[in-house]
Amino acid sequence: MTINIEDLLNSIQGSLDRIEYIRAEDIPDIDLYMDQVTTFMESHLRNTTRDPASDKILTKTMINNYAKNDLLPPPLKKKYSKDHVLLLIFIYYYKGILSISDIQELLEPIKSRFFQNGEVYDLSRVYEEVFGLEREQKDVLKADVEEKFRIAQNTFEDAPAEDQGFLKIFSFICMLSFDVYVKRLLIEKMIDGITDRRGADKRKKGKGQEEE
Repeated sequence: MTINIEDLLNSIQGSLDRIEYIRAEDIPDIDLYMDQVTTFMESHLRNTTRDPASDKILTKTMINNYAKNDLLPPPLKKKYSKDHVLLLIFIYYYKGILSISDIQELLEPIKSRFFQNGEVYDLSRVYEEVFGLEREQKDVLKADVEEKFRIAQNTFEDAPAEDQGFLKIFSFICMLSFDVYVKRLLIEKMIDGITDRRGADKRKKGKGQEEE
């Protein structure tokens, strides 16, 4: 199995360079119908998919399911606000690594505190603060990926020559997978902490109400 190692690394780094996030200012300030929301998401996130020609970014069924699972507040007169779109972007990135219930727990405090709150520090501010980190993290991520790639190229030196190419790529994939696995565990632990805290707050509030 012949693999051009340098071409593969350049392709990976090029893919990382093309990763962009939707800026809050890019989202229309007017309320949108569902078809307009799906069109907006498709046009801005198409290049993030594995197969841009066929993969779906967002469908009407997905939006309805998110609302049904309490990830997304219901639209007003069938129209979705800018804050709805911001939440959908969060959901889009989370759904690849987290369960629906975990996403619900993570977004619930965001929805209750910042969704259409009418304050200066609103959901747009939260979104820009978080996704603004992407700019500086991209270079860190590229360096980390390249380091893992280089390490993987030094594995399986004693394997049969015809198998070395695939085994080195397999080694690289395993390193990346372990990294994702560990980070997912950390995220789940933090979400469990949020869930436990919210449960404790609810119990405390309920106890106070009973005493009154």
